[in-house]
Amino acid sequence: MERQNVVVTHRNGQLATQHRKTVFWFFLTAVVSLAIPAFPAAVASACQTVQDEFVLPSTDDGLPGEGPIRRYDWFRNLWQNRRAQFASEATKLQGSVVFFGDSITQGWGTDFRGEFPGMLLANRGISGDTTRGMLIRLEEDVVSLDPAAVVLLMGTNDLEEDATPEVIARNFSLILQRLNQHRADMPVVVSLVFPSSASKKRSSQDIKQLNELYRDAAKEYQQVTVVDTWTMFANPEGDARPKEFPDLLHPNEIGYRKWAAALVPVFESLQLKDVETDSFEPEPGFVSLFNGKDLTGWGFRPTSEEMLTSRARWQKNNPSAPPWPIVREAHDFNGKSRTPDGRYRAVNGRLVVMTPSEGRRIQQLWTTDEFDGDFVLKLEFRATPNADSGVFVRKPQLQCRDYVLAGPYKNLKNYRPQDWNELVVEVTGGVARCTCNGEVIEEALKVPSNGPIGLEGDRGQIEYRRIRIRR
Repeated sequence: MERQNVVVTHRNGQLATQHRKTVFWFFLTAVVSLAIPAFPAAVASACQTVQDEFVLPSTDDGLPGEGPIRRYDWFRNLWQNRRAQFASEATKLQGSVVFFGDSITQGWGTDFRGEFPGMLLANRGISGDTTRGMLIRLEEDVVSLDPAAVVLLMGTNDLEEDATPEVIARNFSLILQRLNQHRADMPVVVSLVFPSSASKKRSSQDIKQLNELYRDAAKEYQQVTVVDTWTMFANPEGDARPKEFPDLLHPNEIGYRKWAAALVPVFESLQLKDVETDSFEPEPGFVSLFNGKDLTGWGFRPTSEEMLTSRARWQKNNPSAPPWPIVREAHDFNGKSRTPDGRYRAVNGRLVVMTPSEGRRIQQLWTTDEFDGDFVLKLEFRATPNADSGVFVRKPQLQCRDYVLAGPYKNLKNYRPQDWNELVVEVTGGVARCTCNGEVIEEALKVPSNGPIGLEGDRGQIEYRRIRIRR
């Protein structure tokens, strides 16, 4: 069956590209299986017929995208066999979270190593595939499942085949566009290309350039969340670490666990994964500042003159400075589950600062109450890789980040990456002593005599819970 490709445009409405007719293969495996359950030989024959539908096209003529398509014998066989298998299980995986990629994705296996219990998952990785190969099979292998969400990791094999980052990124953009056309509210989680090695024809320079192009493409879509899996895995030179990538390309068990830990907070905040009810109760004398259900007690405050000055200076000196919205009037969000732009949300007992579609956006959410005198503030936070946020103590900001990657406290011994960490801020006589999991991060942070508590958003996703104060 033939289908005309859509016209692809950029945000400015300019025509970007128009592809020729693309051949798509459709199948009725489930119908065949139901119709003749008592005849194994017939079922086998039907499956072989379906398998034959997935022969890799012998030429590039009429295929979407650009760049390399692998046609080695081993790849042709794998492509055909895995896609036939995908077709046979399509019915039971409708509405699943689809992982779409190459050998690194295939390496999750069908059980995803037990890392995402309770989730309906579909593995649509094919070892050796390129972004163009993924674009060719996007419709049948992914879109046809009407996914709850799609997790993307792609591009490393294109580099080995000497494709430029620009070519790869254009294929990536076409994939994002098609997913958006299918359903604009369907979450798409992009894992940045993992580090590798120049010895694998995957230099750190090319990978970093490719990831920046991916970030730029993702900015066009509100539904896309980018997870910084490159920084999480890269060594100081920007290459893969042998302890996580023994062959400098594919992650081992340690690598897959780290990748899973980076994805779980995103899945939970997007409500793709169930979360156990938090039965925590504040200690005697402490009062909760967040009820776990909505943003009652929190709001936007007018941007201060000091912040306006900082904003103007930053944007003047850095043309690429991230957006920093100005708030002219105070707003409270009592009874609201999220701010109007969706950046701050009450989800599953957490106050979540979501990853902005722009990659970075500077915003603050404040308590509507102010606090004077001495107090003890306690909270827990969890950050995605390289995420950057902050906790305002009346006025000064205590940096709250994925400390091992984003600093400024990179040498903490007790910090738990992509897990929950406790911050304790003890204010006495206008000075705050701040600890993370018991380790001192600020011995004497000077604070004003009165003011609110605030949470900043910059890049990545940060979750806060169990926010409480004793006065």
